Amino acid sequence: MDIPSYHLNFVNEEYDENGILKKFSIKYPDNFNFAYDIIDKYGEMEPDRRALMWVDLQGNEKLLTYGDLSKLSNRAANMFRGWGIKKGDKVMLVLKRNYQYWYAIIGLMKIGAIAIPATHMLTTKDFHYRFQAADVSGVIATAHAKVAHYIDEADELLGDRRLRVKAIVNGTHEGWHEFDSEIEQYPDVLERIPTKADDLHLLYFTSGTTGYPKMVVHDHTYALAHIQTAKHWQNVDPDGLHLTISDTGWGKAAWGKLYGQMTMGTCVFVYDFDKFIPENMLKIMEKYKITTFCAPPTMFRFFIKEGLEKYDLSSLKYCTIAGEALNPEVFNKWYEYTGIKLMEAFGQTESTAILANITGMTPKPGSMGRPSPLYDVDLVDADGSPVAVGEVGEIVVRGEYCSTPGLFRGYYNSKELTDEAWHDGMYHTGDTAYRDEDGYYWYVSRNDDVIKSSGYRVGPFEVESVLMMHPSVLECAVTGVPDPIRGQLVKATIVLARGYTASDELAEELKEFVKHNTAPYKYPRSIEFVETLPKTISGKIMLAEIRLFDLLIGQQLRAGAGHGDVPRLQHIGQVRDLQGHVGVLFDQQYRHALAVDLPDDGEDVLHHQRRQAQGRLIQHHQLRP
Repeated sequence: MDIPSYHLNFVNEEYDENGILKKFSIKYPDNFNFAYDIIDKYGEMEPDRRALMWVDLQGNEKLLTYGDLSKLSNRAANMFRGWGIKKGDKVMLVLKRNYQYWYAIIGLMKIGAIAIPATHMLTTKDFHYRFQAADVSGVIATAHAKVAHYIDEADELLGDRRLRVKAIVNGTHEGWHEFDSEIEQYPDVLERIPTKADDLHLLYFTSGTTGYPKMVVHDHTYALAHIQTAKHWQNVDPDGLHLTISDTGWGKAAWGKLYGQMTMGTCVFVYDFDKFIPENMLKIMEKYKITTFCAPPTMFRFFIKEGLEKYDLSSLKYCTIAGEALNPEVFNKWYEYTGIKLMEAFGQTESTAILANITGMTPKPGSMGRPSPLYDVDLVDADGSPVAVGEVGEIVVRGEYCSTPGLFRGYYNSKELTDEAWHDGMYHTGDTAYRDEDGYYWYVSRNDDVIKSSGYRVGPFEVESVLMMHPSVLECAVTGVPDPIRGQLVKATIVLARGYTASDELAEELKEFVKHNTAPYKYPRSIEFVETLPKTISGKIMLAEIRLFDLLIGQQLRAGAGHGDVPRLQHIGQVRDLQGHVGVLFDQQYRHALAVDLPDDGEDVLHHQRRQAQGRLIQHHQLRP
């Protein structure tokens, strides 16, 4: 069996009369391990087949074959064992888009350690929480910027629970192992170390509604579930070059830069950049003749604005999108210039693609597609009962806990959070949608307060906890404001402490304060100073009231108005009076329902009733009288 068909050893597939996938299931031996059974196997079958093509800003290139990856990951595994890392140890990888990430994470798989990919944008506070929460044993980090400095600061705060191993890539740092030089000292052969398919091997931190990020864990079968991602959604060419725009610290890298693509024998293309510049990315795609491409819709919008007619993108055969709502105009413009239809999908850090426009389907612009054949997907109401066509419900996957390959194995060290998400024979995604007559799903909103901005998930609590460290902040609430470019902007509504006065200067100071005390993508781009925050009788902040206000003035905020240029939050009573007269308010620019009747102030406004009311009539690209 050759490499392009080798994946059929692990899946059962059935197609309908139109050649569209209708059934998909996974089969695997009890000891399946992606590192041994895919990478090493391909290193034996076709050692010279391209696996990874890496390019940086300076034009430096590095090509790794499957034979290279097999040997380098063996060296890495031997090195990790030499450092004292063992099965079950948790090792954080903060490696940006450095090519060393690939043989580092594969090496960790080989010894049965658990990899924790993390973004290089984290700062001391972020690292400290993660080290404690996951009981991290070691870190392998890029020499980029101040990453090692922040890690050292966080390590100092651990006291008796200090990291056992710290290693630096592409540089040196006092007291740290030098990854690049030390790996050469270890052999490139390794006898297979026993692991099981249901062993945990991957942990991601993901932002939630309240508190600090949750810890999503996956076992080795997660890799096989991504065959569907790469083959049936991204439509990768085993002899082509696939580019997914994501750094290795995000779950999107697992979707587009490792498991599915390499299982299909595809070469993963990595462009190691710091700032997204549309012109540069288009030049890279043109020069290296990228064949399949995946990015958030926002980036396609920038490509169109840049001017696609200036670039030869004839090598592109297929393009996919995820992470944010797709504007039909972007879909149409991209199709006009390239002849390629953007194929959207929906999934989470906790899953692979739950919904997708898979190959052979005719996409409806703005729709997430139909349920993946891997999962039993449904839409349910608050009682867990299926909703009718056209009605809004929560996206769920039916099945008992840990019964479906591809879905996470719970939240690490939190049975409570796991039980909240997985109960009544269903995994509850927390995302709402409606289904049309053709079975296509249309995204509505989150069931919680997580902000999705430019593909990032931002938990309000994380931002609020940093703002409260500043002496000027007495109280604050963080919400998402609609934005045509980023999907949502992070907004902070702040009550100042005595002795401080609202000003543009203070707003900028607070923004910079957040940037320097947590990952910069979390900082509030909009700040409003208010005298009081709307609260329930028991003193809980009424986030629903703030969001309603933000929606009504969102167009002004999207246009860049500052905190002093928009109506005040204290006018919310007038806003609600207006809402009471019209019932439903619409954003005509995006043709979405913005708000519907909210229940009166009370405890329940914070939970089910509010969420139902907010989402009930919000529709993508359609108004209903």
